[in-house]
Amino acid sequence: MNVFGWMNDQLLRMQWLSDLVTAGVEWVGLDPASRIGGSVQFFVYDVVKIFILLSVLIFLISYVQSYFPPERTRRILSGREGIGANILGALLGTITPFCSCSSIPLFIGFTAAGLPLGVTFSFLISSPLVDMASVILLASIFSWPIALAYVGVGLVVAVIGGTLIGQLRMEGQVADFVRTVPVSDADETMTRNERIGFARDQVMDIVKKVWPYVLIGVGIGAAIHNWVPAETISALLGQDKWWAVPVATVIGIPMYADIFGTLPIAEALVGKGVGLGTVLAFMMAVTALSLPSLIMLKRVVKMPLLVTFTGIVTVGILTIGFVFNAITHLFI
Repeated sequence: MNVFGWMNDQLLRMQWLSDLVTAGVEWVGLDPASRIGGSVQFFVYDVVKIFILLSVLIFLISYVQSYFPPERTRRILSGREGIGANILGALLGTITPFCSCSSIPLFIGFTAAGLPLGVTFSFLISSPLVDMASVILLASIFSWPIALAYVGVGLVVAVIGGTLIGQLRMEGQVADFVRTVPVSDADETMTRNERIGFARDQVMDIVKKVWPYVLIGVGIGAAIHNWVPAETISALLGQDKWWAVPVATVIGIPMYADIFGTLPIAEALVGKGVGLGTVLAFMMAVTALSLPSLIMLKRVVKMPLLVTFTGIVTVGILTIGFVFNAITHLFI
């Protein structure tokens, strides 16, 4: 095994942790190959692995993010137009490890500062959908090609969605109060110790927000992995079923979780033979179109713009799902 493969298995997939948890399950008298033992092994291993990776990655990403406060991000985007601005907005969204609801205050600030509506929507789509932590976590559970493919399609959805909204000239569909929100021009300069403190606080804050969803997601994943027959999953979401992608998208919308909570479910679904495109559609629906985030967004935009945003992102997710199901053999 090459060095990269060893590092991927031991540092990202944490094979050592899997072996340790398996030994612990056997020590308490459970068989890891049984349903109960396998569920315990899946749950403990995934929970510990996700929280270790999550804490380390959020700390590192937040330290970098401390150089890009909202005011600086706004200035970077200010005065830019066209698809290049949408691409930049989507890329900047990847360094903000926020859920969709947490991204909406930044969306308000950017809109109040006069940034083009399409650019702010590229940011709004990208921020919860794609971030550097999700890349590493996806690679730790699946593989680097799948992780990079997810990031690529997420950015495509964000850029195209923002561009289309910008072309539709729907600036008048933003709530009136948004444009009167005060915008600070301060660009905070931190010392190294302050940045470390900021990163530590971000880890604490994000872990406090996501831990219930991680536990629920891992619990659902363990149940799917060890208790739901593959035949049942295949009958509903099998790769040969044309309705699998729309069903996965509809199932994902009412849920509210970060990508960290959806990953264990996605892992279990892929293990049961569900197509990669169907799994990606589910993950994207949860992170970009969750019902709570749409309710919050309704408070800052009018219904025509909300419907347009939802429709564009939904079409993008469905298209990605069908395409990736057709080319799954390239990744798995």
